[in-house]
Amino acid sequence: MKQYINRRIMIIASAAILMTAVFCTFACYRVFREEVKENLRICTRLLSDRENIQDEAVLSKYASELYNDSIRLTLISKEGDVIFDNVARIEGLDNHLNREEIEEAIENGEGYSIRRSATINRTNYYYAVRLEDGSILRTARESHSIINIFWNAVPVILFVILILLVICYFSSQALTTNLLAPVEAIAANMNHPETIHTYAELEPIIEHIRNQHNDILDHANLRQEFTANVSHELKTPLTSISGYAELIENGLAGEDDTQKFAAEIHKNADRLLTLINDILRLSEFDGLKESDFETEEVDLYDIAGTCLDMLEFKAREHDISFSLEGEKTLVTANRNMMDEVVYNLCDNAIRYNRPGGYIRVYVGDHKLMVSDNGIGIPPEYQHRVFERFFRVDKSRSKRTGGTGLGLAIVKHIVTLHGAELSLESAPEQGTRVTIQFPDN
Repeated sequence: MKQYINRRIMIIASAAILMTAVFCTFACYRVFREEVKENLRICTRLLSDRENIQDEAVLSKYASELYNDSIRLTLISKEGDVIFDNVARIEGLDNHLNREEIEEAIENGEGYSIRRSATINRTNYYYAVRLEDGSILRTARESHSIINIFWNAVPVILFVILILLVICYFSSQALTTNLLAPVEAIAANMNHPETIHTYAELEPIIEHIRNQHNDILDHANLRQEFTANVSHELKTPLTSISGYAELIENGLAGEDDTQKFAAEIHKNADRLLTLINDILRLSEFDGLKESDFETEEVDLYDIAGTCLDMLEFKAREHDISFSLEGEKTLVTANRNMMDEVVYNLCDNAIRYNRPGGYIRVYVGDHKLMVSDNGIGIPPEYQHRVFERFFRVDKSRSKRTGGTGLGLAIVKHIVTLHGAELSLESAPEQGTRVTIQFPDN
Protein backbone atom coordinates (compact mmCIF):
# COMPACT_ATOMS: atom_id res chain seq x y z
CA MET A 1 0.00 0.00 0.00
CA LYS A 2 2.89 2.35 0.78
CA GLN A 3 4.36 1.81 -2.67
CA TYR A 4 0.99 2.48 -4.27
CA ILE A 5 0.52 5.74 -2.36
CA ASN A 6 4.13 6.83 -3.04
CA ARG A 7 3.75 6.05 -6.73
CA ARG A 8 0.54 8.04 -6.96
CA ILE A 9 2.02 11.01 -5.10
CA MET A 10 5.11 10.99 -7.33
CA ILE A 11 3.01 10.82 -10.50
CA ILE A 12 0.86 13.74 -9.34
CA ALA A 13 3.92 15.73 -8.20
CA SER A 14 5.78 15.06 -11.46
CA ALA A 15 2.79 16.09 -13.53
CA ALA A 16 2.32 19.25 -11.44
CA ILE A 17 6.02 20.17 -11.71
CA LEU A 18 6.17 19.58 -15.46
CA MET A 19 2.96 21.50 -16.08
CA THR A 20 4.24 24.34 -13.90
CA ALA A 21 7.52 24.37 -15.83
CA VAL A 22 5.70 24.47 -19.17
CA PHE A 23 3.34 27.24 -18.07
CA CYS A 24 6.20 29.21 -16.54
CA THR A 25 8.18 28.82 -19.76
CA PHE A 26 5.33 30.19 -21.85
CA ALA A 27 4.71 32.96 -19.34
CA CYS A 28 8.39 33.88 -19.34
CA TYR A 29 8.45 33.74 -23.11
CA ARG A 30 5.56 36.22 -23.29
CA VAL A 31 7.26 38.49 -20.76
CA PHE A 32 10.53 38.23 -22.67
CA ARG A 33 8.79 38.98 -25.95
CA GLU A 34 7.29 42.11 -24.46
CA GLU A 35 10.71 43.03 -23.14
CA VAL A 36 12.23 42.59 -26.61
CA LYS A 37 9.49 44.72 -28.08
CA GLU A 38 10.11 47.43 -25.46
CA ASN A 39 13.88 47.29 -26.00
CA LEU A 40 13.42 47.63 -29.77
CA ARG A 41 11.04 50.54 -29.24
CA ILE A 42 13.47 52.33 -26.93
CA CYS A 43 16.41 51.63 -29.24
CA THR A 44 14.50 52.86 -32.28
CA ARG A 45 13.24 55.95 -30.46
CA LEU A 46 16.73 56.83 -29.26
CA LEU A 47 18.16 56.44 -32.73
CA SER A 48 15.36 58.52 -34.28
CA ASP A 49 16.20 61.34 -31.89
CA ARG A 50 19.84 61.44 -33.01
CA GLU A 51 20.89 64.30 -35.27
CA ASN A 52 21.64 63.45 -38.88
CA ILE A 53 20.47 59.90 -38.31
CA GLN A 54 19.61 59.69 -42.01
CA ASP A 55 23.33 60.20 -42.82
CA GLU A 56 24.93 56.93 -43.91
CA ALA A 57 28.07 57.53 -41.88
CA VAL A 58 26.05 58.08 -38.71
CA LEU A 59 23.94 55.01 -39.45
CA SER A 60 27.03 52.93 -40.07
CA LYS A 61 28.47 54.00 -36.72
CA TYR A 62 25.43 52.84 -34.79
CA ALA A 63 24.77 49.86 -37.05
CA SER A 64 28.07 48.20 -36.17
CA GLU A 65 27.30 48.48 -32.46
CA LEU A 66 23.77 47.17 -32.94
CA TYR A 67 25.00 44.30 -35.13
CA ASN A 68 27.09 43.03 -32.21
CA ASP A 69 23.86 42.91 -30.18
CA SER A 70 22.11 40.92 -32.96
CA ILE A 71 19.95 43.93 -33.88
CA ARG A 72 19.29 44.69 -37.52
CA LEU A 73 19.03 48.39 -38.50
CA THR A 74 17.22 49.49 -41.63
CA LEU A 75 16.41 52.94 -43.10
CA ILE A 76 13.55 53.07 -45.58
CA SER A 77 12.53 56.04 -47.71
CA LYS A 78 8.99 57.35 -47.65
CA GLU A 79 8.55 55.72 -51.05
CA GLY A 80 9.40 52.30 -49.53
CA ASP A 81 12.91 51.87 -50.94
CA VAL A 82 15.63 50.53 -48.62
CA ILE A 83 18.32 53.19 -48.14
CA PHE A 84 20.43 51.38 -45.52
CA ASP A 85 20.61 47.89 -43.97
CA ASN A 86 23.38 46.53 -41.74
CA VAL A 87 22.57 42.89 -42.45
CA ALA A 88 21.44 42.54 -46.09
CA ARG A 89 22.68 44.13 -49.29
CA ILE A 90 20.22 46.80 -50.34
CA GLU A 91 20.60 46.03 -54.04
CA GLY A 92 17.72 43.97 -55.22
CA LEU A 93 15.61 44.45 -52.06
CA ASP A 94 11.95 44.93 -52.93
CA ASN A 95 9.79 47.82 -51.86
CA HIS A 96 8.89 47.76 -48.11
CA LEU A 97 5.71 49.82 -48.13
CA ASN A 98 3.62 46.68 -47.81
CA ARG A 99 5.38 45.60 -44.61
CA GLU A 100 3.00 45.62 -41.64
CA GLU A 101 5.22 47.63 -39.32
CA ILE A 102 6.01 50.14 -42.14
CA GLU A 103 2.33 50.68 -42.92
CA GLU A 104 1.56 51.16 -39.24
CA ALA A 105 4.51 53.57 -38.76
CA ILE A 106 3.43 55.69 -41.74
CA GLU A 107 -0.10 55.86 -40.40
CA ASN A 108 0.52 56.12 -36.63
CA GLY A 109 4.15 57.23 -36.34
CA GLU A 110 5.38 53.83 -35.12
CA GLY A 111 4.64 50.19 -35.82
CA TYR A 112 5.44 46.69 -34.61
CA SER A 113 5.18 43.19 -36.09
CA ILE A 114 6.53 39.64 -35.88
CA ARG A 115 6.96 37.77 -39.15
CA ARG A 116 9.31 35.67 -41.23
CA SER A 117 11.75 37.80 -43.20
CA ALA A 118 11.84 37.10 -46.93
CA THR A 119 15.36 38.56 -47.08
CA ILE A 120 17.14 36.48 -44.43
CA ASN A 121 14.50 33.67 -44.19
CA ARG A 122 14.16 33.93 -40.41
CA THR A 123 11.40 35.00 -38.03
CA ASN A 124 12.10 38.52 -36.73
CA TYR A 125 10.70 41.06 -34.30
CA TYR A 126 10.33 44.45 -36.04
CA TYR A 127 9.85 47.95 -34.66
CA ALA A 128 9.59 51.01 -36.98
CA VAL A 129 9.44 54.78 -36.32
CA ARG A 130 8.55 57.48 -38.86
CA LEU A 131 11.16 60.28 -39.06
CA GLU A 132 10.45 63.97 -39.65
CA ASP A 133 11.26 63.75 -43.38
CA GLY A 134 8.83 60.82 -43.82
CA SER A 135 11.48 58.11 -44.01
CA ILE A 136 11.20 55.07 -41.73
CA LEU A 137 13.83 53.91 -39.25
CA ARG A 138 13.38 50.25 -38.33
CA THR A 139 15.12 47.87 -35.93
CA ALA A 140 14.72 44.10 -35.85
CA ARG A 141 15.87 41.13 -33.81
CA GLU A 142 15.88 37.52 -34.88
CA SER A 143 13.71 35.14 -32.88
CA HIS A 144 16.39 32.49 -32.71
CA SER A 145 18.28 34.63 -30.25
CA ILE A 146 15.31 34.44 -27.88
CA ILE A 147 15.00 30.67 -28.35
CA ASN A 148 18.70 30.32 -27.62
CA ILE A 149 18.17 32.12 -24.33
CA PHE A 150 15.52 29.56 -23.37
CA TRP A 151 17.68 26.65 -24.49
CA ASN A 152 20.45 28.01 -22.29
CA ALA A 153 17.99 28.00 -19.39
CA VAL A 154 16.88 24.40 -19.99
CA PRO A 155 19.68 22.80 -17.87
CA VAL A 156 18.77 25.05 -14.97
CA ILE A 157 15.08 24.20 -15.36
CA LEU A 158 15.85 20.45 -15.49
CA PHE A 159 18.08 20.75 -12.43
CA VAL A 160 15.33 22.51 -10.50
CA ILE A 161 12.81 19.86 -11.61
CA LEU A 162 15.16 17.11 -10.44
CA ILE A 163 15.61 18.77 -7.04
CA LEU A 164 11.83 19.16 -6.67
CA LEU A 165 11.26 15.50 -7.58
CA VAL A 166 13.81 14.37 -5.00
CA ILE A 167 12.13 16.55 -2.38
CA CYS A 168 8.71 15.19 -3.39
CA TYR A 169 9.99 11.61 -3.16
CA PHE A 170 11.28 11.94 0.39
CA SER A 171 8.24 14.01 1.38
CA SER A 172 5.88 11.35 0.02
CA GLN A 173 7.82 8.66 1.91
CA ALA A 174 7.48 10.61 5.15
CA LEU A 175 3.82 11.44 4.47
CA THR A 176 2.94 7.83 3.67
CA THR A 177 4.75 6.55 6.75
CA ASN A 178 2.94 9.03 9.01
CA LEU A 179 -0.38 8.36 7.27
CA LEU A 180 -0.22 4.60 7.70
CA ALA A 181 1.50 4.56 11.09
CA PRO A 182 -1.79 4.29 13.09
CA VAL A 183 -3.05 1.51 10.80
CA GLU A 184 0.21 -0.42 11.16
CA ALA A 185 0.12 0.14 14.91
CA ILE A 186 -3.37 -1.35 15.09
CA ALA A 187 -2.29 -4.29 12.91
CA ALA A 188 0.58 -4.94 15.35
CA ASN A 189 -1.64 -4.51 18.42
CA MET A 190 -5.08 -5.75 17.43
CA ASN A 191 -5.91 -6.95 20.93
CA HIS A 192 -5.77 -3.42 22.35
CA PRO A 193 -6.78 -1.03 19.51
CA GLU A 194 -8.12 1.50 22.00
CA THR A 195 -4.53 2.36 22.99
CA ILE A 196 -3.65 3.61 19.50
CA HIS A 197 -3.62 7.38 19.08
CA THR A 198 -4.26 8.89 15.65
CA TYR A 199 -5.28 12.14 14.03
CA ALA A 200 -8.90 13.21 13.69
CA GLU A 201 -9.25 12.64 9.92
CA LEU A 202 -8.25 8.99 10.23
CA GLU A 203 -10.23 8.30 13.39
CA PRO A 204 -13.41 7.08 11.56
CA ILE A 205 -11.33 4.52 9.64
CA ILE A 206 -9.49 3.41 12.76
CA GLU A 207 -12.79 3.16 14.62
CA HIS A 208 -14.20 1.04 11.81
CA ILE A 209 -11.16 -1.26 12.00
CA ARG A 210 -11.58 -1.50 15.77
CA ASN A 211 -15.25 -2.41 15.40
CA GLN A 212 -14.49 -4.99 12.73
CA HIS A 213 -11.82 -6.54 14.95
CA ASN A 214 -14.21 -6.66 17.88
CA ASP A 215 -16.90 -8.18 15.66
CA ILE A 216 -14.46 -10.85 14.49
CA LEU A 217 -13.52 -11.65 18.07
CA ASP A 218 -17.18 -11.77 19.07
CA HIS A 219 -18.01 -14.09 16.19
CA ALA A 220 -15.03 -16.26 17.03
CA ASN A 221 -16.15 -16.48 20.65
CA LEU A 222 -19.71 -17.25 19.59
CA ARG A 223 -18.51 -20.00 17.25
CA GLN A 224 -16.29 -21.43 19.96
CA GLU A 225 -19.16 -21.33 22.44
CA PHE A 226 -21.53 -22.79 19.85
CA THR A 227 -19.12 -25.65 19.12
CA ALA A 228 -18.74 -26.39 22.81
CA ASN A 229 -22.52 -26.32 23.31
CA VAL A 230 -23.16 -28.58 20.32
CA SER A 231 -20.57 -31.05 21.57
CA HIS A 232 -22.16 -31.07 25.01
CA GLU A 233 -25.72 -31.36 23.69
CA LEU A 234 -24.78 -34.25 21.39
CA LYS A 235 -22.73 -36.02 24.03
CA THR A 236 -25.56 -36.39 26.53
CA PRO A 237 -28.05 -38.38 24.39
CA LEU A 238 -25.25 -40.32 22.68
CA THR A 239 -23.91 -41.38 26.08
CA SER A 240 -27.38 -42.57 27.10
CA ILE A 241 -27.88 -44.46 23.82
CA SER A 242 -24.43 -46.06 24.08
CA GLY A 243 -24.97 -47.05 27.72
CA TYR A 244 -28.38 -48.64 27.20
CA ALA A 245 -27.22 -50.39 24.03
CA GLU A 246 -24.19 -51.83 25.86
CA LEU A 247 -26.41 -53.21 28.64
CA ILE A 248 -28.67 -54.90 26.09
CA GLU A 249 -25.67 -56.17 24.09
CA ASN A 250 -24.04 -57.80 27.14
CA GLY A 251 -27.30 -59.43 28.19
CA LEU A 252 -27.46 -57.54 31.44
CA ALA A 253 -31.02 -56.36 30.83
CA GLY A 254 -34.04 -58.48 31.44
CA GLU A 255 -37.06 -58.61 29.15
CA ASP A 256 -38.81 -55.75 30.96
CA ASP A 257 -35.62 -53.72 31.13
CA THR A 258 -34.91 -54.28 27.43
CA GLN A 259 -38.21 -52.69 26.47
CA LYS A 260 -37.55 -49.81 28.86
CA PHE A 261 -34.00 -49.32 27.54
CA ALA A 262 -35.23 -49.45 23.95
CA ALA A 263 -37.75 -46.71 24.74
CA GLU A 264 -34.94 -44.56 26.22
CA ILE A 265 -32.76 -45.20 23.16
CA HIS A 266 -35.64 -44.18 20.91
CA LYS A 267 -36.31 -41.05 23.00
CA ASN A 268 -32.66 -39.96 22.90
CA ALA A 269 -32.40 -40.73 19.18
CA ASP A 270 -35.41 -38.51 18.53
CA ARG A 271 -33.76 -35.79 20.60
CA LEU A 272 -30.58 -36.13 18.54
CA LEU A 273 -32.50 -35.85 15.28
CA THR A 274 -34.36 -32.77 16.53
CA LEU A 275 -31.11 -31.19 17.69
CA ILE A 276 -29.33 -31.89 14.39
CA ASN A 277 -32.27 -30.56 12.38
CA ASP A 278 -32.29 -27.33 14.44
CA ILE A 279 -28.51 -26.92 14.04
CA LEU A 280 -28.76 -27.41 10.28
CA ARG A 281 -31.64 -24.94 10.14
CA LEU A 282 -29.62 -22.31 12.00
CA SER A 283 -26.67 -22.91 9.66
CA GLU A 284 -28.94 -22.17 6.71
CA PHE A 285 -30.03 -18.88 8.28
CA ASP A 286 -26.45 -17.73 9.05
CA GLY A 287 -25.62 -16.94 5.44
CA LEU A 288 -29.16 -16.19 4.28
CA LYS A 289 -30.36 -12.82 2.96
CA GLU A 290 -33.88 -11.59 2.30
CA SER A 291 -33.33 -11.96 -1.45
CA ASP A 292 -32.41 -15.66 -1.02
CA PHE A 293 -35.91 -16.89 -0.21
CA GLU A 294 -39.35 -16.46 -1.74
CA THR A 295 -41.99 -14.31 -0.07
CA GLU A 296 -45.70 -13.92 -0.59
CA GLU A 297 -48.72 -12.47 1.15
CA VAL A 298 -49.58 -14.85 3.99
CA ASP A 299 -52.34 -14.70 6.58
CA LEU A 300 -50.85 -14.85 10.09
CA TYR A 301 -54.23 -15.70 11.61
CA ASP A 302 -54.58 -18.75 9.36
CA ILE A 303 -51.02 -19.89 10.13
CA ALA A 304 -51.62 -19.50 13.88
CA GLY A 305 -54.82 -21.54 13.65
CA THR A 306 -53.04 -24.38 11.82
CA CYS A 307 -50.21 -24.34 14.38
CA LEU A 308 -52.62 -24.58 17.34
CA ASP A 309 -54.32 -27.57 15.71
CA MET A 310 -50.90 -29.30 15.41
CA LEU A 311 -49.99 -28.64 19.05
CA GLU A 312 -53.44 -29.33 20.51
CA PHE A 313 -52.62 -32.90 21.55
CA LYS A 314 -49.30 -31.86 23.17
CA ALA A 315 -51.02 -29.02 25.05
CA ARG A 316 -53.75 -31.38 26.30
CA GLU A 317 -51.04 -33.78 27.58
CA HIS A 318 -49.62 -30.95 29.68
CA ASP A 319 -53.08 -29.76 30.80
CA ILE A 320 -52.68 -26.42 29.02
CA SER A 321 -55.43 -24.55 27.20
CA PHE A 322 -55.05 -22.66 23.93
CA SER A 323 -56.94 -19.63 22.61
CA LEU A 324 -56.64 -17.67 19.36
CA GLU A 325 -57.81 -14.07 19.12
CA GLY A 326 -57.63 -11.33 16.52
CA GLU A 327 -58.40 -11.14 12.84
CA LYS A 328 -57.07 -11.89 9.39
CA THR A 329 -53.71 -10.13 8.94
CA LEU A 330 -51.71 -10.25 5.71
CA VAL A 331 -47.93 -9.83 5.79
CA THR A 332 -45.26 -10.33 3.13
CA ALA A 333 -43.23 -13.31 4.31
CA ASN A 334 -42.09 -16.85 3.62
CA ARG A 335 -44.91 -19.19 4.60
CA ASN A 336 -42.70 -22.07 5.85
CA MET A 337 -40.66 -19.69 8.00
CA MET A 338 -43.82 -18.19 9.51
CA ASP A 339 -44.99 -21.71 10.34
CA GLU A 340 -41.68 -22.25 12.20
CA VAL A 341 -41.98 -18.97 14.10
CA VAL A 342 -45.50 -19.62 15.39
CA TYR A 343 -44.78 -23.30 16.11
CA ASN A 344 -41.56 -22.58 18.06
CA LEU A 345 -43.17 -19.80 20.12
CA CYS A 346 -46.19 -21.92 21.01
CA ASP A 347 -44.10 -25.05 21.65
CA ASN A 348 -41.80 -23.05 23.93
CA ALA A 349 -44.84 -21.67 25.80
CA ILE A 350 -46.02 -25.25 26.41
CA ARG A 351 -42.60 -26.46 27.67
CA TYR A 352 -42.24 -23.62 30.19
CA ASN A 353 -45.84 -23.59 31.44
CA ARG A 354 -47.49 -25.33 34.36
CA PRO A 355 -50.46 -27.72 34.55
CA GLY A 356 -53.70 -25.80 34.27
CA GLY A 357 -51.95 -22.95 32.50
CA TYR A 358 -53.05 -21.20 29.32
CA ILE A 359 -51.53 -19.85 26.10
CA ARG A 360 -53.14 -16.95 24.24
CA VAL A 361 -52.22 -16.13 20.64
CA TYR A 362 -53.26 -12.77 19.26
CA VAL A 363 -53.00 -11.74 15.56
CA GLY A 364 -53.89 -8.30 14.23
CA ASP A 365 -52.53 -5.01 12.91
CA HIS A 366 -49.41 -6.74 11.42
CA LYS A 367 -48.67 -8.14 14.86
CA LEU A 368 -48.22 -11.64 16.29
CA MET A 369 -48.32 -12.01 20.06
CA VAL A 370 -47.92 -15.24 22.08
CA SER A 371 -48.47 -14.98 25.85
CA ASP A 372 -48.68 -17.50 28.67
CA ASN A 373 -48.94 -17.67 32.48
CA GLY A 374 -46.01 -20.08 32.88
CA ILE A 375 -42.89 -19.98 35.02
CA GLY A 376 -41.64 -16.71 33.48
CA ILE A 377 -38.06 -15.50 33.02
CA PRO A 378 -35.97 -13.62 35.60
CA PRO A 379 -34.97 -10.11 34.45
CA GLU A 380 -31.23 -10.93 34.41
CA TYR A 381 -31.81 -13.65 31.77
CA GLN A 382 -34.33 -11.97 29.51
CA HIS A 383 -31.71 -10.45 27.17
CA ARG A 384 -30.19 -13.90 26.56
CA VAL A 385 -33.22 -16.09 25.90
CA PHE A 386 -32.80 -15.76 22.12
CA GLU A 387 -29.19 -16.98 22.23
CA ARG A 388 -28.36 -20.45 20.96
CA PHE A 389 -28.57 -23.21 23.58
CA PHE A 390 -29.43 -20.77 26.36
CA ARG A 391 -31.92 -22.18 28.85
CA VAL A 392 -33.26 -20.55 31.98
CA ASP A 393 -34.26 -23.91 33.46
CA LYS A 394 -31.93 -26.54 31.95
CA SER A 395 -33.45 -29.49 33.77
CA ARG A 396 -36.97 -28.62 32.59
CA SER A 397 -35.78 -28.13 29.02
CA LYS A 398 -34.04 -31.47 28.85
CA ARG A 399 -36.95 -33.19 30.57
CA THR A 400 -39.36 -31.81 27.97
CA GLY A 401 -37.02 -32.47 25.03
CA GLY A 402 -36.08 -28.88 24.23
CA THR A 403 -32.89 -28.19 22.23
CA GLY A 404 -32.39 -24.57 23.31
CA LEU A 405 -32.45 -23.46 19.67
CA GLY A 406 -36.13 -22.71 19.08
CA LEU A 407 -36.05 -19.04 20.08
CA ALA A 408 -32.73 -18.52 18.25
CA ILE A 409 -34.44 -19.76 15.07
CA VAL A 410 -37.34 -17.39 15.73
CA LYS A 411 -34.97 -14.43 16.10
CA HIS A 412 -33.17 -15.27 12.83
CA ILE A 413 -36.42 -15.51 10.88
CA VAL A 414 -37.82 -12.30 12.36
CA THR A 415 -34.60 -10.43 11.52
CA LEU A 416 -34.62 -11.74 7.94
CA HIS A 417 -38.14 -10.37 7.48
CA GLY A 418 -37.29 -6.94 8.86
CA ALA A 419 -39.70 -7.35 11.80
CA GLU A 420 -39.23 -6.27 15.43
CA LEU A 421 -39.06 -8.83 18.23
CA SER A 422 -39.76 -7.96 21.87
CA LEU A 423 -40.18 -9.92 25.09
CA GLU A 424 -41.95 -9.16 28.39
CA SER A 425 -41.75 -11.56 31.30
CA ALA A 426 -41.86 -11.85 35.08
CA PRO A 427 -41.05 -14.89 37.26
CA GLU A 428 -44.09 -17.03 38.08
CA GLN A 429 -46.34 -14.64 36.11
CA GLY A 430 -45.70 -15.67 32.54
CA THR A 431 -44.13 -14.44 29.32
CA ARG A 432 -45.32 -12.48 26.29
CA VAL A 433 -43.43 -12.44 22.99
CA THR A 434 -44.49 -9.85 20.39
CA ILE A 435 -43.46 -9.66 16.72
CA GLN A 436 -44.32 -6.45 14.86
CA PHE A 437 -44.14 -6.85 11.08
CA PRO A 438 -43.61 -3.87 8.75
CA ASP A 439 -46.62 -2.59 6.83
CA ASN A 440 -46.99 -4.08 3.34
